[in-house]
This record gives sequence, C-alpha cells and structure tokens, in this order.
Amino acid sequence: MMTDVGYVALLIGFVVAAYSASASFIAGRTGQKELWVSARNAVWAVLALTSLASAAMVYAFVSRDFSIKYVAEYSSRDLSLPLTIASWWAGQAGSILLWAWLLAVFTGVVIIQNRRQNQELAPFITAVMMAVLTFFLGTMAFAANPFEKLPTTPADGLGLNPLLQNEGMYLHPTTLYLGYVGFTVPFAFAMAALITGRLGDEWIRSSRRWTLFAWFFLGMGNLFGAQWAYTVLGWGGMWGWDPLKNAGFMPWLTGTAYLHSVMIQQRRGMLKVWNLVLIIITFALSLFGTLLTRSGLLSSVHSFAQGPLGVLFIGLIIIVLATSLRLLWERLPQLRSEHELDSFVSRESSFLFNNLLLVGAAFAIFWGTIFPLITEAVRGVKITVGPPFYNQVAGPIFLAMIVLMGVCPLIGWRKASKENLARNFMAPLAVSLGVAALLYLRGIRSPAALPAFWALSFVAATILLEFYRGARARVRGHRDGLLAAVPRLIWANKPRYGGYIVHVGLILIAMGVASTMIYSTSVESTLASGETMSIRQYDLTLTSIDQFNTEGRQVTAASLSVTKNGKPDGTIVSEKALHENHDNPVTSIGLRSNLLEDLYVILVRANDDGTASFKVLVNPLTTWIWIGGAVLLVGTAVAFWPDPRERERAAILPTRKPRVREAVHV
Repeated sequence: MMTDVGYVALLIGFVVAAYSASASFIAGRTGQKELWVSARNAVWAVLALTSLASAAMVYAFVSRDFSIKYVAEYSSRDLSLPLTIASWWAGQAGSILLWAWLLAVFTGVVIIQNRRQNQELAPFITAVMMAVLTFFLGTMAFAANPFEKLPTTPADGLGLNPLLQNEGMYLHPTTLYLGYVGFTVPFAFAMAALITGRLGDEWIRSSRRWTLFAWFFLGMGNLFGAQWAYTVLGWGGMWGWDPLKNAGFMPWLTGTAYLHSVMIQQRRGMLKVWNLVLIIITFALSLFGTLLTRSGLLSSVHSFAQGPLGVLFIGLIIIVLATSLRLLWERLPQLRSEHELDSFVSRESSFLFNNLLLVGAAFAIFWGTIFPLITEAVRGVKITVGPPFYNQVAGPIFLAMIVLMGVCPLIGWRKASKENLARNFMAPLAVSLGVAALLYLRGIRSPAALPAFWALSFVAATILLEFYRGARARVRGHRDGLLAAVPRLIWANKPRYGGYIVHVGLILIAMGVASTMIYSTSVESTLASGETMSIRQYDLTLTSIDQFNTEGRQVTAASLSVTKNGKPDGTIVSEKALHENHDNPVTSIGLRSNLLEDLYVILVRANDDGTASFKVLVNPLTTWIWIGGAVLLVGTAVAFWPDPRERERAAILPTRKPRVREAVHV
C-alpha cells in the first residue's frame, strides 16, 4: 500500500540521514575521500526517500484514503483538488514532512553548488543540515507519524478548517516554511566555519544568496499572512500580533540585522562575533516559529494541532544554542575585529545602531509572545499580552529604524566630516521637512502620523538622492543618457541598488501600515431593508438579505448599495457561511479597494427579525502595502541576480580537499 511505503521511506530516511550526518562529519575531520563520497550519496538517497514519502502523502489525500488519520482530519470528499493537495501542510505531521522534504532539497542544492568550492567546509555544512533533517525524520517516525492509521475507516473526513479553504494556503504557509527552512543553510555555513576555523568572509559570501532567499520568503510569508488575515478572518485588520505572526516576524527581524551587519564584516573586518550570534539566533527563532505553529504551545488561530512536539522542539533549540555557542566561545580568540569603530558618526555606527534596534524589537516581541507561558508557570494563570503592548513598544523602535534607514546611505565609512554631513543631509532634510509641513497644513497633525510620514519621506529622499548621484556619475563617466543610466547603474551594482529598491518597498509597506493604523475609521450599525448607514463619504443602504445552500455550506448574504459623495457607486456584498462539521460561521467580507482607500464591509450577523448587523471600515492607503510587497520582490530579485564578477572571484579561490587539522572537537 502506498501509505505503508511512505512510512517505511521515513524510517529508512531517518537511518540514512543519521548516517550521512555522521559520515560527513568524520570525513571532514579525517579527510577520507571515499567516506565523503558515500555521505554525499546518502544525501541523494534521503532526498529520494523524503520525496517518496511526500508523494505518498499527496496520493493519500488525492485518493481520499480516510484510513489515514491525518487525511481524515484535514480533508473530505467535497474538498476541491487544489485544497485537497494543500491539506498536506494543514496540520502538524504533514507540515513537518514538508519541512523535511524542503530541507532535503536544499541540502542537495548546496552539495551541487559546492562541488568545486568550499571543499573544506562542505562536509561540515552537510553534517549540520543532515543532523537537523535527522531530527525531523525521527520526529515523524516516532512521535508524529503522518501515515498513522485509524482503527476503522470513516466514510468521509472532517474536512479542512473553513478559514484555510482559501488560495492563501498555497501562499502563506509555503513561503513561511521556505524562509524557516532556508535559514538552515547560512546557519550550517556558520557552524562549518566555526568547526574548521575558516572564519573569514568565505562562508558569508557563499551563503549570501541563501540568506537573501530565506529572508525574502519569510518576509513574503508574513505579508501573505497579513493579506490573508485582512481578507479572510473578517475582523477588519491584518496584524493582531498573533503568536504565529510574531513567530514569523522575529527571525525576519534578526535576519534583516544579519544581512546588514555582514556588510561591515566584509568591508572592515568588524563584528565577526556579532554576525555569528545573529545567524545562530535567527535559526533558533526559525525553529521556535515551527514550535509555536505546530506544538499547540500557545493559543493561536493557526495552532491546529496538539501533540508531543513541544518537548522535542525545545530540546532541539537547546541543543542548537548550546552547541553553536560553545563552538563560538572556543573560536573567540580567532574572531578579533581587524579594525575598531573610528567614530560614532560613521556608516558602521549607523548599521550597528540599526542592528541593535532590530534585535531589540525581536526581543520585545519574543518577550510578549512567551509572557503567557511565564505567567502560567509562575502564577498558574496564562496572561496574554495584547496589541497595545506591541504597538507601544515596537512603534518607536520601528520609527527609529526607518530614520536610520535614511541616515545610513548619507554617512561615509569610518568617519564623516562636518562638510560631508552638511552636503549629504541638506537636500533630504529639506524635502522631508517640506513634506511634513505640507501634511501639517493639510490637517495631518497626529503625534504618531506626522513623525512617521516625515521619516518615510526622509528615507525616500535619500534613496532618490543616491540614484541621482549614481546616474549622474554614470552619465559623466560612460556618456549614457539619463534614462539609460538608471537601469545600467542598477545592473552594474545589483546588491547595492537592489537593496535600495527593497527599501522603497519597505517604505510603501510602512506608509500603508501607518495610514491604516492611525486613520482607519469604523462604524457599526444594525439595518433593516432600505435603511442606510454612513461612513466618511460613503452611504450604504441594505437592499437584501439572501439565504441559500451550496455544497456543504449554509450561506447568508447581505447586499448593500453604495453611494460615494452622493453618487451611485455600485453594490457590495458580505456573507456568513456555516460549513458542515464546523460550529463557527466564516465571514466573507465585502471589499472595494483603490489606491487611496479600502471600503471594508463585515456582516456581523443576520438577526431573526430580518435586520442585519454590520461593521464597516474605511482603511486609507492599504493597497500600498501589497504594492510595496511587489516592489520588495523586484528589489530582492535584482540583489539576488548572479553577477559574473562574483563567479570570477569564486573561480580564483583555492580548492582544498576536506581536512580539518584545526577543527574544534565537538
């Protein structure tokens, strides 16, 4: 039977992965070429076995094999084929299988990439990645078997949670997991560097794109999660500081700090210990995110399953932190900075302050997330920290980070002169103060909004200034036309200008978030047919309440006619649907978006007397959050794009056989 084959594949994969991890480490220590070849071959065997297990899982869902407990819990016969396949990662055991399969794929890619380079690091990189994979395969084999069978086969499954019956199932969980798993690669490079004593920039350069890959997908996972919450959960917002949202956001923050901090190490030979600490923390937080999502440790709409995984994941995180920090401690004498911080008024200093703010924000969110566990352990009562705590603590930190985002490009390396500061800051400050004054005159006087919009305009002005200066220099040096100079400038220095485009995306996202949080307006009202409610320039009149049945659902739909500034503006519909086998109805919001604002209608309930209760919001500039995500995608693609000069530099690096005479004994 295919499912039996899947479970056997997991068991064999567990043994082979453990062998590959051990053989890779021994081959790196001893330089045994044949053992290293065997360890690499074992990686391909594990990839084949995890792929077979994944195929068996998909087959079980598609064939409606309800004898499998996991299939019966997360699918049903009336579920569409795309959602049936997506049910693979809807719960605990299946998502761990996805984690393991992705890690096996990434390990194979890393081996291919490093077949002619990093040959001293490669065995230890493989050992670390396969050791992590051994944990996940062992977890499935002995604690969370996705192929566990039921004593009797039900006629139908319970079905997928209605909140998950959305195309977001292909966007949010998958991108989040690509980010979580992706951070295993730079972590493995860092551990290999510590074990071998090769603590220069080689491991950073070789893992840079993997870090960018993981950072990007984790960021997009958070953005897709916000979009999903906004359009599906039907509460009017997009970020309620839910534990899963926090879990995905924390490693993104520390990963952002790491991406900026390594620039200082590569340019000045500084912050070597700090960079290693950052990547260790980021990987540990990625494991912590998986723990929160799949252990049921904290209350969350996303914590679908309870099980024994909490202790196992906490044990893994402790082992990761203890082992990596011990390696770091033993290598401290070799991690001395090559230069000192020359001045607090320097680009290095601004990067460092930015790092401290990012890590501080991650710590504040971490503290708020685990606070219920601490209070439950100490007082026996689980006290949840609400959004006001996060907004009050994180808001000022994020504002300071935005300001530093604009300051960094304007300050020179090592030490900035007064003349340099005056020349570089004059134009961006003038533009941003002008924007702030204009907004003030237009009536925007909120103590939260005005500093935020000033900071965003300051950063935008600095980025435009950097593009202008670069394009002007290219026009003079290469005699390009101004329009042709900009794309050629970007292409000639992809990491730098790709990073600037990413910053533009983040500015747009921050602008949308700030506008929505500060200036969102909401009204609640109960209407009978023909009655009207008003919000800002909109009037909404209830025209009908319809009830009907579809496959597996009882739907109540309320239609409202909309007028804007006194002119007819179409109809908007919001629904409540009660799904079979589920007690709570699911809201389908009515949403009308443009570049300036969203009209957001929630049907709260349909009353027995023929009336309906609504909550209506007008959220300004929300669309720019999603536009900012698209710009972030473009900027990341530019920064990620291969550069022929990097390949040339890699080609002249010496190739070494696996040997570790200086290896740390672990």
